[in-house]
Amino acid sequence: MHALLVEDDDRMAHALGTALAQRGHTVRRVGRALDALRHVHEAEFVLLDLGLPDLDGLELLRRLRTVCDAPLIVVTARCEERDIVQGLRAGADDYVVKPFRMAELIARIDSVRRRTDAPSAVDRTHPEEQPVRAGDVEIDLAGRTVTVGGAEVGLTRREFDVLAFLAARPGEVHSREEILDRIWGDAFLATSRSLDVHVSGIRTKTGRSGLVRTVRGFGYQLGAGDGERNPR
Repeated sequence: MHALLVEDDDRMAHALGTALAQRGHTVRRVGRALDALRHVHEAEFVLLDLGLPDLDGLELLRRLRTVCDAPLIVVTARCEERDIVQGLRAGADDYVVKPFRMAELIARIDSVRRRTDAPSAVDRTHPEEQPVRAGDVEIDLAGRTVTVGGAEVGLTRREFDVLAFLAARPGEVHSREEILDRIWGDAFLATSRSLDVHVSGIRTKTGRSGLVRTVRGFGYQLGAGDGERNPR
């Protein structure tokens, strides 16, 4: 695997680069946002620090996601909930706060690679599905598009995966653990806010708070789309 390491701290970059190289990966390290944008097309994986000298890391993440769909983990000292939520909503596949154990980061890298390399649960089990409608929302499982009132809405890859998983079985209620296991490949992420953040993103971007219905204490279900108040 060829990794792009976006880190301006020399000591941290050396430690991360060495750990990746020991696992057989090749690493290109850059310390500025402009260089990250220049080399991201070569990357099969991205590790991104948010504290860069020339551009805020969250803004760089948004820009990277417009040109690159490679697995990406944010590795940063920013530990505020607001930053974590923004990072996940901007398209990060995972978010690791410094300081961290190197073994844990490597395990997270392996986990992200497995779940992003594999076909999604929806693609594997429902390749022939017709678009699913929920109110004025249409979810095209095969084309991986979502329209609201005929206008296409841009969801991140993971937001679409969550919505499509629910849409493939519109009458069923799915537990948090089941969704995390099928979409993230790790049911033990149940204690994290990753799923909640992506559900919130779906509701916000579609403007349909009832599109994903919360089943309190259990999980989620595809809702009616329009005509519902935001579930609590």
